[in-house]
Amino acid sequence: MSYAIIRNANYKRDNLAGLYKHNERKNTNYSNKDINKNMFCKNYSLKNPQTTYTNYLKKLQEEHNLQGRIIKTTNVMCEFIITSDKEFFEKIGLEETKRYFQTAYKFVSSYQNLGEDYIVSAKVHLDETTPHMHIVFVPVIHKLDNKSGKIINKIACSEYWRGKDSYKRLQDNFYSYMIKSGFDLERGNAKENAHIPIETLKSITEYENIKYEQTQTPITEINSNNIEELKLHNKKLVKYTNTLRGYYIKSQNAIERCIKLEQENTNLKRENENLKQENYKLKNYIEKTFEVAKQLFNFPVHTFKNLVDNFIKSFQKN
Repeated sequence: MSYAIIRNANYKRDNLAGLYKHNERKNTNYSNKDINKNMFCKNYSLKNPQTTYTNYLKKLQEEHNLQGRIIKTTNVMCEFIITSDKEFFEKIGLEETKRYFQTAYKFVSSYQNLGEDYIVSAKVHLDETTPHMHIVFVPVIHKLDNKSGKIINKIACSEYWRGKDSYKRLQDNFYSYMIKSGFDLERGNAKENAHIPIETLKSITEYENIKYEQTQTPITEINSNNIEELKLHNKKLVKYTNTLRGYYIKSQNAIERCIKLEQENTNLKRENENLKQENYKLKNYIEKTFEVAKQLFNFPVHTFKNLVDNFIKSFQKN
């Protein structure tokens, strides 16, 4: 059985440029070997931003008078990665795959009363091993202003994800929505959905390398009118930016691989449990067979077992 998969990540304003280039396939090179550049033409958008994510955020702030104090550490956008396993998509075919992502898009636009206006981008990637969709949105909440008595729209990631079980509720609601829409999927055992240890995640997402680069190559202002000094400083900044961009791309790809590995791990656990049950049934059946043989032939069970064991051993030798 396949699973309905939805995972979330939060992003600060400084992360938006890299996220945009990766999702919208604006990069020249990709370290992720699963990405096939010859398949880019098969990717499609359910919502195309027509501009960078940073510019789109500014546009939304102006058009909807979005409230909320935004500083460097503020999470201004969220990203859902929505998928299932490769076999599921192969089974349902291209048209149903498209409906799967369209249905997921409708779910996100209505979840937490978000509104489609605040979805920045919805990009379906078919250029990797498993089809998946990246939905990027601004976590806007709609609340009553006690002073004016009017509804205000506010960027508030922490309030959008209020509660310790917020992600669990997301997955439960997503699963129910997709099932009601006619997709044969399974929720999975929530108790077994263990997160990747933070140290492992840091390792595979280049966390330590990025941290090292930030301490070794800090961005500093330069007060000089010397052209050569300015050129040299600019080269350092370009090199520094490109290095961090490379680590970011690796991090994004690693997270996607983690999602796939988590799905495979869940499937293996389920398969292992099924094998355990099958093994138990077979043992029970064999024991009952020995009992029947004892009753029919008045033959000691242990003697019968020895005969069977010897037969199996002789068969294996041959």
